[in-house]
Amino acid sequence: MKWNKPLVLLIMSLLFILPIQAFADMAEGDVIVTLGENLTEEQKNMLLAEMKAPKDATIITVSNEEEHQYLGNYISKALIGTRAISSSAVTVAKQGSGLEVETKNINWVTDEMYINALITAGVKDAKIYITAPANVSGTAALTGIIKAYEISAEKTIPEDVKQAANEEMVETAKLGDSVGNENAAALIAKIKEEIAKNSPETDAELRTIIENAAKELGITLTEQEILSLIDLFNKLKELDIDWNQVGEQLNQAKDKISKYLESEEGQGFLESLKRFFTSVIDAVKAFFS
Repeated sequence: MKWNKPLVLLIMSLLFILPIQAFADMAEGDVIVTLGENLTEEQKNMLLAEMKAPKDATIITVSNEEEHQYLGNYISKALIGTRAISSSAVTVAKQGSGLEVETKNINWVTDEMYINALITAGVKDAKIYITAPANVSGTAALTGIIKAYEISAEKTIPEDVKQAANEEMVETAKLGDSVGNENAAALIAKIKEEIAKNSPETDAELRTIIENAAKELGITLTEQEILSLIDLFNKLKELDIDWNQVGEQLNQAKDKISKYLESEEGQGFLESLKRFFTSVIDAVKAFFS
């Protein structure tokens, strides 16, 4: 597993830098930008231009110290490093629209992993763009995103929930090294969905949920991976997390896929796919004829 120090540092530090301020005038379309403290002026200007940040965007700076504060329990100090550079832009979205995430130069944490972790933290209704001057793992960015959400929503997320979201992101990325990133993110989402429907009372019930979800998705887990997931979700169960909201946010994430397939672009894709398979079938028939 390769950890990119700069990004790890940024995400964690972004999350908890300044006391929550009052932004009563934050409205749909407003933007909050998080920048790593150790970016050069040239890099800052480059990223701000890339993110198309408006001149009146609220800007938050993330420090390496903050990254250690929120990643130190899950990643070694050596891996976190000494510089914070990854950045993000959080755009306030329409109420009920859910989460959208886009990344650039992020090579370890996927869009789906961010969405899963942010849902755990209670973040909703935002368009999020995460980037860095060079390829980084992406773990540090989560901190800043959550901090930006706190400002935009004028809502303080409990520290233990923030820690849990960070741990979930790291554990999902580690699992992705074994079973694949898409499988890992899908498994975490599936387990959350089942817990939202019917919260398990015992480790045995939680194990059953995990094993059934893995089986349904065609994923093979080691015993250690199962135990790690049991530990993670036991921690989540002990927190003040609104599991009904978690379920709703997961459904909204699924709806985005459905809406794409129903859209003109999605239908065009499906039609192209249909024509491709038709041509393959015709070719096979012609061969045997």
